Parts: sequence; structure tokens; C-alpha cells
Amino acid sequence: MSAVDIIRANLGDLQPKTAIILGSGLGTLVAGIENAKRIAFADLPGFPVGSVSGHAGEVVTGLLSGRPVIMLSGRVHYYEKGDAAVMRGPIETLKALGIENLILTNSAGSLREDLPPGSVMRISDHINYSGYNPLIGEESDRRFVGMTQAYDVDLADRMQKAADKLGIPLASGVYMWFSGPSFETPAEIRMARILGADAVGMSTVPEVILARFLDMRVAAASVVTNYGAGMTGGELSHEETKEMAPIGGRRLAEILTAMIADGL
Repeated sequence: MSAVDIIRANLGDLQPKTAIILGSGLGTLVAGIENAKRIAFADLPGFPVGSVSGHAGEVVTGLLSGRPVIMLSGRVHYYEKGDAAVMRGPIETLKALGIENLILTNSAGSLREDLPPGSVMRISDHINYSGYNPLIGEESDRRFVGMTQAYDVDLADRMQKAADKLGIPLASGVYMWFSGPSFETPAEIRMARILGADAVGMSTVPEVILARFLDMRVAAASVVTNYGAGMTGGELSHEETKEMAPIGGRRLAEILTAMIADGL
């Protein structure tokens, strides 16, 4: 059986139009799914298996706020496989299942003093500093994907309205993708700020490009886990990311739950 067949069997009569790819700290969102059914990435043909602690690596189907959704709890990053298109199989599977809206989340480092750890930032645009692209090697002319409106205006508005309704501060800013897995240097952070980035991270951008390639609408948000290198004098670590992610993660989970309830 294909991954599409396996997930469709779990969905039963559900016909979700929205999927969410979860970064670190969004476990509370998975816990909110009613009638949840789980499938490990390892049991789905064409799905990569990751190696990052804090990423479950499973597909979860069910109801969120009474509406059908598919969640990918965890993702595989470029730095794990050296392949910017590592998530192409899962995203193509979502498209084949009828998904129209893809919501992406991640953990990120803040470049703004007014965006401290625990904050949530809606991604309004991105800078692909890594230089890698998941469509390299694609032979059709579809590879020339327009990215002027990579982040859907309607979905962004829905996310902002959900946050406002809950009284949860939701910043908006530009996310810069570094390949990782090493953290950025203070000089790179100074450069990123000069270039107009508000946050930095090691994921999401390849998935946005793939989703737009497949004509899916995209929204994305970052949970801030730390300030960028050199901004506080301390060293960065993955342990800090895992420790701080659930704080902003709970806030983002509330926003996304309300956003889904509003009609996605």
C-alpha cells in the first residue's frame, strides 16, 4: 500500500483540507486531536525518518475543534540528510489526500529585542540564505515557482484574528533559513539583521517552496526559543531550544486551534 492509501484508511470518512507540520514544542496541539490515529513515518512508504530529539516523526489524523485535520508531528531537516527535498514525499502525499492549506511551525532564534523567548511570530516572508532549493533537479517548467505571495494573505489574516480574539500577542516578521545544524555566529546574526530578518532557523523554507510548487496555500509561524548568537553573550544549545519551545508552543497551539475552529 502507498502512504496515501494507508493514511486514507485511517481517515475513514474524514476529508480534511488543512494539514499542519509541527516543529518542536507543539505537543499540546497533538494532544488536542479527538479520535486521534497515529502512523509512524517509518511505516509510510516514501516518508523519511528523522533523528532529531523532540520530533516524534508520525502522522496524526482526527478532529481538531471538530474539524478534520492531518498533522505531521515532526519533520526531517535538510541537515539530517543533505537533501533540501527530503520532505517532498510527505507533502506530495498531503496534496494527493486533498489538502489545500498547509500550516507550518518551527522553533526559531529572535533577532529583535521586542521578540523574547516564548514569543510567537507569524512568518510574513522568508530569506533563503542557505542557497539550497528542493526543486533543484525538477525537469518540468513548473519548477519556476513564483514566491511573491508565498505566505497566503487570507490564512495570515485568519491567524492574526485568532490571536487577537484570544488576546495572545502575535508578531509578524521575516524568517531567514540557515542550513544548520550548527548555530549561527554572531557575525551571521548581525548580517541577518542588516538584511531584514526578524528570526532565524533551520527548517520550513523548503516545505514552503514545495507546497507552493504543489499549489497549496501556506501559513507559517515560529516559536521563539532564544535570541540570536551574540545578542546576550551566552552560548546557544539544542537543549535550550527544547526547554523553551513548549512555552511559546502552548500559545501557538491555542492560536492554531482557534484558527481551525474558525472554518479551515
